[in-house]
Amino acid sequence: MTDAIYDLDKKQVRAAFDHAAASYDAHAVLQREICDRMLERLDYVKHTPGTLLDAGAGTGYGTTSLRGRYPEAHLVALDLAESMLQIARPKPSLWQRISRAAPFSAVCADIDRLPLKTSSVDMVWSNLALQWCNDLNVSFAELHRVLAPNGLLMFSTFGPDTLKELRQAFNTVDGYSHVNRFVDMHDIGDVLVHAGFSTPVMDMEYITLTYDDLKTLMRELKAIGAHNVTAGRNPGLMGRARWQALETAYEKFRHEGRLPSTYEVIYGHAWVNQKTRTANGQQIIQMNIQRRRTEKGLP
Repeated sequence: MTDAIYDLDKKQVRAAFDHAAASYDAHAVLQREICDRMLERLDYVKHTPGTLLDAGAGTGYGTTSLRGRYPEAHLVALDLAESMLQIARPKPSLWQRISRAAPFSAVCADIDRLPLKTSSVDMVWSNLALQWCNDLNVSFAELHRVLAPNGLLMFSTFGPDTLKELRQAFNTVDGYSHVNRFVDMHDIGDVLVHAGFSTPVMDMEYITLTYDDLKTLMRELKAIGAHNVTAGRNPGLMGRARWQALETAYEKFRHEGRLPSTYEVIYGHAWVNQKTRTANGQQIIQMNIQRRRTEKGLP
């Protein structure tokens, strides 16, 4: 799960999403649709968090819905890109200011290094952010650390077939990495269990978007900040000849006049039981010590 050519440059990830903040909402149709489908899943989960972390909040589409669903929860919107958070921060109405509405916090940070106390969160929500993490072992361990006992993790991410047409087309052009590495659903389940989560539930679906041409697809990916920031990317610019070769290769996928772009969407949720180990792996031993009071002169 740590093939070096697919390692993401987090500074470049942050810069890409900072740059895309202004254009993100106009192009993030898929991201909003997946968020809505996640929200529907909450209808079947009985859980009322006191503190809720939106990990990878982006411009706040999911954050706004979560505030409506859990109006009394302290909601923490966390994202790697400060420009995204500036949009996500709600502008409280006069009524909200005088009615002591539940607190809201915006935190610019990395999911892999959460600036939150251990066991301080009752629920973590993460819509399409985990694919920007280099090692899910690290990410899930951090999310498990900050979740309190009986806490809930609910997330979505992309699976290996995501952008498979684009990946195959690029493979005919050069040997560089152009598309992120995406982790298989079953491997994600294994990592969840290894991190200490219990009863993980996973499911997957395919969503296909279609485009008139390859330029439109590439512009949309750029507009939402989905740049190629892998370690094995081409350090130079793509010349005209390679671009034409890429277009030719992608044209083979055209169907009924449209170019498809496939997304393998993985949904998951899991719970935190009573914790038996600390964040650094030390075992927690619960001890019941009974004290017996002995009065003088009595056995």
